[in-house]
Amino acid sequence: MLRKVLTALFMIGLAVALPSAADAQGLRGSKASMDRQNQQARAHDFTFLRNGSHVRTFASSGLLVRLPGNSDYALNAVSYPYARPEVKLFVERLSSQFRAACGEQLVVTSLTRPQSGQPRNASSRSVHPTGMALDIRRHNTPACRSWLERVLLSLEGSRVLEVSLEQRPPHYHIAVFPDPYRKYVAALGNRPPTAGAGTYTVARKDTLWRIAQNHGTTTSAIQRANNLRSTTIYPGQKLLIPADR
Repeated sequence: MLRKVLTALFMIGLAVALPSAADAQGLRGSKASMDRQNQQARAHDFTFLRNGSHVRTFASSGLLVRLPGNSDYALNAVSYPYARPEVKLFVERLSSQFRAACGEQLVVTSLTRPQSGQPRNASSRSVHPTGMALDIRRHNTPACRSWLERVLLSLEGSRVLEVSLEQRPPHYHIAVFPDPYRKYVAALGNRPPTAGAGTYTVARKDTLWRIAQNHGTTTSAIQRANNLRSTTIYPGQKLLIPADR
């Protein structure tokens, strides 16, 4: 009887801790994902930049902006440190949250990449030449990888980007959808801030990151307030929401 109970508890733990099949599929990428990225590029009327001179022309006209790096994120071996303004906004927001959750910098390894600078293994349909895509290094810390993947898949579920895990070298390819992402961030800013500490009951499909966003705080602050060792949560769980950000 004890063995059956322990086995049941073990299986429940697996069901909570492991990513779903949908999550795993989301990181593998697909033809449909590439279709959505190209549809967004066409909807925004983005140009596929041909070479470095083309990139610099777009940067000088303000269509692309420079990402200089800061205490939250660093650029590594990025040939052209420019991207669409919404990509810069995405990097700054994500890296700030990543550093708060993991204590590490986010490392960006590619931004706008013209057609003449594409690696040999790149897809001919890559949207990197439009400036709407970036690559982020896959970090070595399992907890940080898990946090980042949950956040990216959550944003993909909100239809503001597409993400896939590439293996050579290991990195996340992210195509940010500028108009949808800008509206998404604006909607977050229009939500009233939490006046003080309170409690929240976890609903189905909630993530700790989304709860933090909705209450004007951070995942790490909620973890500290509730003595959570990870970001795993379950429906019906009551969380203390701290007043400070």
